[in-house]
Amino acid sequence: MEPKEYRQRVRRMEQPRPVARNALWAFVVGGLICVVGQGVQSGLMSLGYDQESVKAPVSIILVFLGSLATALGLYDRLAKLGGMGANLPITGFANSVVAPAMEFKQEGPIMGTGARIFQVAGPVIAYGLLTAFVVGLVRFAISGGKP
Repeated sequence: MEPKEYRQRVRRMEQPRPVARNALWAFVVGGLICVVGQGVQSGLMSLGYDQESVKAPVSIILVFLGSLATALGLYDRLAKLGGMGANLPITGFANSVVAPAMEFKQEGPIMGTGARIFQVAGPVIAYGLLTAFVVGLVRFAISGGKP
């Protein structure tokens, strides 16, 4: 079978993707996660904290909520419905760390949880740090060494 003929067969067998519906659900789910984050921020600010001092606690609380939702089996359903709308926020990062840890916990704390916990998130962290380093070097070079 020729590659062209194979591609035509694949196209005939493929089910159409509901792109508009998927985009709408990603927008709704991602927006709801942001509303929760805004609610947490507003709640902390109503307790007397200023906007600058609530940044870290809001992130920590969202990571906790994402981890809890993963542990309860809710985040996978949310991610299936919302796609990148659920996976892109910081709660998706929490899910990508907690899910492998839960999946491999029966293999033990070292070879299971410890070895697999960053299976998904590890490359993201590594390339994120590398990118930050390169951008920092470029900024340093452009500024002539001035902060």
